[in-house]
Amino acid sequence: MLKYLIDENLSPEYARQLRRRNPDLVVRAVGELGVPDTGTLDPEILKWCELNQFVLFANNRASMPTHLMAHIAEGRHVPGILVLNKNMSMGQTIEELLLIAEAAFDDEFQDRIDFLPVE
Repeated sequence: MLKYLIDENLSPEYARQLRRRNPDLVVRAVGELGVPDTGTLDPEILKWCELNQFVLFANNRASMPTHLMAHIAEGRHVPGILVLNKNMSMGQTIEELLLIAEAAFDDEFQDRIDFLPVE
């Protein structure tokens, strides 16, 4: 099952709801103990995700593609980046993230940015 790191620019409610709905799902939010601190730059977040095998859930549509390309150009990888769709409700987003976590193949999202909903 995938593990999620929730970006600091998203509501902490995403992490709480995901944990509530599936206590077995590993979900961490930037700023929590053992993960990158708030204010950590995106390139460092991607390195942490790579080392710890977490898929990043973010709302950064503008600069994240550039950060991912630079990360890959360094010969690095990332388990994946999922980007919030502002037209989806929080409930729809939680459902989508739960489905993805349970149904995704190993490395299905590696080195990719996918925008919710994933089709």
